[in-house]
Amino acid sequence: MDLRGIANAIAVAIHVLAAVVWVGGMFFAYLALRPALDEHSLLARAHLWMAVFRRFFAWVWASVVVLLVTGFFMIFNAFGGFRQTPMFVNLMMALGILMMLLFAYVFFLPYPRLRHSVEVNAEPEARGAMRQIRWVILVNLVLGLIVVFVAASGAFALYD
Repeated sequence: MDLRGIANAIAVAIHVLAAVVWVGGMFFAYLALRPALDEHSLLARAHLWMAVFRRFFAWVWASVVVLLVTGFFMIFNAFGGFRQTPMFVNLMMALGILMMLLFAYVFFLPYPRLRHSVEVNAEPEARGAMRQIRWVILVNLVLGLIVVFVAASGAFALYD
């Protein structure tokens, strides 16, 4: 394996780790943490979600940067540019960018409303913000799982 192949292998590994952090975090939050919190009061859940999001969203931002850098690196280093990029990579990129836009929406709109509602103990505002965040995370989780499926299956299509 030459230096270019090693660089691609490292980029793929880092890319996959960033996706695992983001998609795995959403899977845990939506399917394990959210149901476990249902027995707590709304404001208690809102406070806990703020603590969770404060930490998780930092990791998501890092994942977004890593995914973009490694993704574009591989497009040019492994495939020689957009013209030669396989369809499954284009699909992953389109869905990934959509996920990033949805995350930015959550981060800049309902998340600040949730933060404010926690600061002033405004239950109706917290409920609305958490509902919006929950739905976008569900959509992003589904998109993320589709991207993982496309990546795993598409990679094998390269060898046919």
